[in-house]
Amino acid sequence: MKLYGYWRSSASFRVRLALYLKELEFEYHPVHLVKDGGEQHTPEYRKLNPAGLVPTFVDDEVTLNQSLAIIEYLDERYKQHPLLPSATVDKARARALAYDLACELQPVTNLRVLKYLTGELNCSDEQRNDWIHHWVHQSFTAFEQRLTETAGDYCYGDSVTLADICLLPQVYNAERFKVPLDNYPTLVAVHDRLQQLTAVQQARPENQPDAQ
Repeated sequence: MKLYGYWRSSASFRVRLALYLKELEFEYHPVHLVKDGGEQHTPEYRKLNPAGLVPTFVDDEVTLNQSLAIIEYLDERYKQHPLLPSATVDKARARALAYDLACELQPVTNLRVLKYLTGELNCSDEQRNDWIHHWVHQSFTAFEQRLTETAGDYCYGDSVTLADICLLPQVYNAERFKVPLDNYPTLVAVHDRLQQLTAVQQARPENQPDAQ
C-alpha cells in the first residue's frame, strides 16, 4: 500500500488514521502542497490524481482518491478493527456525523479556499481567521448537540468510528487557528480520549516525516 499525502492535510490525516487504526502497513509518499507552487500540480502527480489534490491511495492495482472513499474501501476489504457499526441504522448515523465534518466544514476551511481568500480576494490574515472561526463555530455548535445524543467514549458509542476519524483533523485545525473550544465540552472530551490511542498519535500531523 502507498499513501500520497501532506502532513497537515485534513484528508490525508483521515486516511492515516484509518490505516493505523486498522494496523495496516503502508508506504508514505509526501506531496508538498506549498513548495514550488505545490507538488500536487506536477504532471507526475496529476497522472495519479487529475484533480491535483491529496490524498491518493494505491493498493496493488487499485488507485483511489477522496479520503472517505479510501477509508470505506479499507473498511470493506480489511475486516479487522471495523470503522463503522454493523447495524444499518447505526452505520448511517455514524456516517452522518462524519459527513457533518468532512463534507460541510472541511471543504470551506481547506488550504486552497484559504489561499483564494488571501490571494485573489485579497483578504487579510485577520479576515481569513474570522472566516475559519465562523465556520468552525457553526459546525461545532451543531456537532456538540449531536454528540449529547450519540457519544459514549467516542463520537458514536464506545468504539472508534469514521466519525472520530473526521473529528480529529478538524479539532487539530481549530487549535491551529486558535478557535476557542470552551463551548464544546463533549466534543473536547471525546477528542481527549482519542489522543490516548497509539494509532492516533502515529497519525498526527506533527509526527509525519514531512512535518515542518
